[in-house]
Amino acid sequence: MSDAADTATDLPASLLPPDLLKAEADLLRAVKAAIASPDGSRWGASLRFENLRLLPVALRLAEALIAVDSGVRILWPDAGAAALARRDAPQLASAIADFNQWSSQPESDALLLVVGPQPSDYDAFMALCETHRGVVVMLNGRLEDAAVGIGSVARQRRRGFVSSWQQAYWLQPLDGGALMRVFPEDWALFRQDPDGFRWLSASADRPDPESLNALLAGEDPDGLKQQLGNVDRFLDGLSK
Repeated sequence: MSDAADTATDLPASLLPPDLLKAEADLLRAVKAAIASPDGSRWGASLRFENLRLLPVALRLAEALIAVDSGVRILWPDAGAAALARRDAPQLASAIADFNQWSSQPESDALLLVVGPQPSDYDAFMALCETHRGVVVMLNGRLEDAAVGIGSVARQRRRGFVSSWQQAYWLQPLDGGALMRVFPEDWALFRQDPDGFRWLSASADRPDPESLNALLAGEDPDGLKQQLGNVDRFLDGLSK
């Protein structure tokens, strides 16, 4: 990915990284800033690329964090993934565990780097986080697609858990652009032009898919939301 144009106004401090190495450096910088801030204790960091080999990225991030805090622990949801990590990084073996191993001997104040939890790990991961007092960094986790529990209490609990996370770092290619967040900066949207990526807009909150599509198409996202709201109200009226 090429740099955004420096002629745009109100440019973000971070421009799109040209390669994975620079993306990892930005991710590390964002995670360090996030865990040092008083803004929360649950942070996500995501590189949303297809076919990304996550294990090497996770091990490099773990080593960089351990250089700052020797108490970092690296957790994988399942025993097989944890075993592969120990094989590839024997120097980190004592800091690596799976969810079951961690739950049997937790360290309540440790900085946790949790790698790739998926919807199938949702309940175990939520239980782990709810009993942990320290900071948790979730690398390439997917909580948004977790299956909704049976009953309103379960649904509310899940929504509350998902909303407790903030994104320290996010880099996602889009159809015709890219979305990035590097804490403590705002979310930045880039449009892909024939000669490279151009910074398009910034927002304090992560844009929803409809807004992203509208902005990349050169449309007014507020106008689109108003149209969708009118459609929703019309459909609600038909159902009454």
